Amino acid sequence: MNRYPLWKHIIVALALIVGFFYTLPNFFGKDQAVQISPNRATLKVDASTVPRIESILQDAGIEFNNIFADPNGIRVSFASVDRQMLARSALEKALNPDAENPDYVVALNLLSASPAWLTNMGALPMYLGLDLQGGVHFLMQVDMQGAELQRLDSIATELRVMLRDRNIRHSGINRTDKTIVIAFRDDDTRQQASALINREIPDLALTVTEDDLVASLRPEAVADLAKYALQQNINTLDRRVNELGVAEPVIAQQGASRIVVQLPGVQDPARAKDILGRTATLEVRMVEDTPGMLDNALTTGIAPFETELFFERVRDGDEIPILLKRQVVLTGEHLTDARPGFDENGQPAVHLTFNPTGSRIFRDVSRENIGKRMAILLFEKGRGEVVTAPVIKTEIGGGRVQISGRMTSSEASDIALLLRAGSLAAPMEIVEERTVGPSMGAENIKQGYNATLWGFVAIVVFMSVYYMLFGVISSTALAANLLFLVALLSMLQATLTLPGIAAIALTLGMAIDANVLINERIREELRAGLPPYAAIVAGYERAFDTILDANITTFIAGLSLLIFGSGPVRGFAVVLCLGILTSVFSAVMVSRVLVELIYGRRNKLASISIGQIWKPEAAAEKK
Repeated sequence: MNRYPLWKHIIVALALIVGFFYTLPNFFGKDQAVQISPNRATLKVDASTVPRIESILQDAGIEFNNIFADPNGIRVSFASVDRQMLARSALEKALNPDAENPDYVVALNLLSASPAWLTNMGALPMYLGLDLQGGVHFLMQVDMQGAELQRLDSIATELRVMLRDRNIRHSGINRTDKTIVIAFRDDDTRQQASALINREIPDLALTVTEDDLVASLRPEAVADLAKYALQQNINTLDRRVNELGVAEPVIAQQGASRIVVQLPGVQDPARAKDILGRTATLEVRMVEDTPGMLDNALTTGIAPFETELFFERVRDGDEIPILLKRQVVLTGEHLTDARPGFDENGQPAVHLTFNPTGSRIFRDVSRENIGKRMAILLFEKGRGEVVTAPVIKTEIGGGRVQISGRMTSSEASDIALLLRAGSLAAPMEIVEERTVGPSMGAENIKQGYNATLWGFVAIVVFMSVYYMLFGVISSTALAANLLFLVALLSMLQATLTLPGIAAIALTLGMAIDANVLINERIREELRAGLPPYAAIVAGYERAFDTILDANITTFIAGLSLLIFGSGPVRGFAVVLCLGILTSVFSAVMVSRVLVELIYGRRNKLASISIGQIWKPEAAAEKK
């Protein structure tokens, strides 16, 4: 009869079933795919756009495997790279008639080829790193000088508002290179301004030249600004890449002023640059309503001095021209939050919250321009679009502003999302660009697979020869350990890289070490004269403490790598830590269940197949 608890058999059986189903998607591979996403916040790509995409592909005579909409856009999978490339060309031509100003991003990508029933269970394949599935790698240089100039421009605007609020008159505020020059007519006014600036903006260092105050950023403020700009750029890039559905991107700081961006699975560097460039900024400007000026601009094609011609979107997709003043009243730099919601009439709206400086500017401008129109623009990749241009009916205070009018609920959510993602805190340029082709990634996978396979085969051969049936049981438990590890990586949607494959190979060796300890302990108990089944029970129980101690120390080392490491080191540590957990479970429980299924049902167990057992008394008799 089987003397091992039934509940342990049930746990092992459930673990094997779950492990099998969550490992299965990794064997189906990936299909070539095209991803269609909007290039402007005011455009929407959802399930209603699917028929249009299908029609374009059918007209072009291009067969596809599957098409579906997700939060990031529409994805279409194909059976071959040739069809994928043809589909991208056809979609680009149909969706973006103006190639210079595309409305949609049509990017190459990869999709899991798993059956729908597996996907519906949440069983998805592991993400593969850049070195395994190919992709693009960028090294980006952050322009710290540009960040400093942007900060000085912002401070100049803040100084104008602050001095006006305190009724301190000046003759002009201008930024010259890395300084701000404030002109005054008399010494008393200059001293008042100096005291106010020192108190309100401690980041500025002031010097006096004749009747002017010259302000520059203090060295510690420049250092803090550089640190902030780098982190803000990383956060912004991370949010934008995630919003476009790139799986497991790597965006990390390198050195003092550089950012590494890796986008696994993205096959087109040009499209990857589009992804990185998609950030939205907000500007508030006044509308130029002088009669005849707009008509004159439309007739001549030239906007009057200090004005700029834009287009305001209306609900049915049309656009109407609108003339705006060039002076920017407020920018998204002062924006602290943006949330979708509804206005007082139940219409979709975006609720904006400004910081104290932005709140003060907005209050003053709205108070001085009651009855006039104020336009709120959204800029993406240098292209500005007027979201709304309402009439100011009353002074707007409190730092809370509402954008409403010609938008749907989903468009309001998209605009809020883009505004929260924000703009880059400093300009950047790509100083290094690499593309890892899918063929190179496939070669890396093949080599890693062969290394793991032949390592596994060598272990199985050794264990089967040395420990006989118990060696076969140990090898089966080792296969279960590999099954559990791959299933866990798939369930967690972890990214597998070449260092991760190395960690899997290392885990196999560590896992079989636990079975070696158990088998040798059983041999010792048999040499001590215990009956076979009693030796099995004692061997598992007494080997457990040694197995636990050995794996805990390795687990601590893995956690250290995970906490303090970065990049490939962290990938190695994740697989190592998970592998330690699965190896203990498989070595102790899975192998024990298999032993019980073979030997536990026998009432009298005369012997077990565990290889040659050396006995001291037998050696003494030979002598």
